[in-house]
Amino acid sequence: MTNSEAPLGHCYSDAGLLKQALTHRSAGRPNNERLEFLGDALLNLLVAEFIYECFPKASEGEMTRLRAALVSGAALAQLAREFDLGEHVLLGPGELKSGGFRRDSILADTVEALIAAIYLDAGWEACRSHVRNIFAERITSAQNMGTKDPKTSLQELLQANGLPLPEYELISTSGDDHSKTFEVSCAVESLAMRDSGSGTSRRAAEQSAAVLLLEPVRNMIAMRKKDRKS
Repeated sequence: MTNSEAPLGHCYSDAGLLKQALTHRSAGRPNNERLEFLGDALLNLLVAEFIYECFPKASEGEMTRLRAALVSGAALAQLAREFDLGEHVLLGPGELKSGGFRRDSILADTVEALIAAIYLDAGWEACRSHVRNIFAERITSAQNMGTKDPKTSLQELLQANGLPLPEYELISTSGDDHSKTFEVSCAVESLAMRDSGSGTSRRAAEQSAAVLLLEPVRNMIAMRKKDRKS
């Protein structure tokens, strides 16, 4: 990827900054760990501001749950896949061999690092503008479903259409006791749909998985209704 290309919609003037943002720690130094730290803080602030503006009647708890869903590891990894970032991440031999370019945690960290790189490359307003562009459709979807948490929204969507409730299953846990990561699958068997999410608790991982299925399930139900009418 050259500096003329635009991951997350930004053309970088500093090619070295872009390369650093795409370099995983397994590939040596300089890598994107410090950028990831800054990008995480920027994303939380900018997405919180966006939610605050878009949901003037939402409570603190509702806004907190929505922000957590939008910037969860699974949600950011999905965003990375939409931008095909995995093929551009620079990995060490071990991570490359084990398929690290597909791993949610690495993809999510790369998104955070790129957000920080945009900020350092072009300043606050450019970073804010790009974050809003990236999350606009997601915020719109959240407005359409209300400010309920993703698990509740998915459950109510299925119930309203006479379909069985989703099933959640713990796939794995990793990390030290004080910093565990949980991966959970969410399955809507009646629609043959399944996805997985990760989080720092089982509940957070379930929310991450649910948010990834909400729109696909909504679209599938709408498609079925349309087919029955035709």
